[in-house]
Amino acid sequence: MSVGGDGFSHLDTEGRARMVDVGDKRVTRRRAMARARVSMRAETAEALSGGTVAKGDVLAVARVAGIQAAKRTAELIPLCHQLMLSSMSVELIVGEAWVDIEAVAETVERTGVEMEALTACSVAALTVYDMCKARDRSMTIGDLALWEKSGGRSGDWTRQD
Repeated sequence: MSVGGDGFSHLDTEGRARMVDVGDKRVTRRRAMARARVSMRAETAEALSGGTVAKGDVLAVARVAGIQAAKRTAELIPLCHQLMLSSMSVELIVGEAWVDIEAVAETVERTGVEMEALTACSVAALTVYDMCKARDRSMTIGDLALWEKSGGRSGDWTRQD
């Protein structure tokens, strides 16, 4: 495998972007979990909980948007491999002044699904923002991070925060 001098696998020895060759990697079960948070006014979270947002069922639409985005990650992130997802879930939990989002992607492939889980969280969060912005333009999207990954040559990893 050709790797740039700085250790980034998406760069060749001359520093040019490239898609990593995964042809010699073993096919294994892989899983990744990502999380994000949309912070908002308490009144907005209450409207979400009560189902009174004018645009409809925000949580259901955001869940489907996240799943759809995960399936299209390779179209959005230029050097990602196209993966066949075996499972994709997006859960949204409304708190006092926030919505927590958790996405879990699974596959049996030669490369991981971290980007799919992160993309699902991102798009689900953007969908919450889009559907609630008329009520609360002060919302923020943050805390997007990979929390767990398993499978592949590098093995298992869990965030220690």
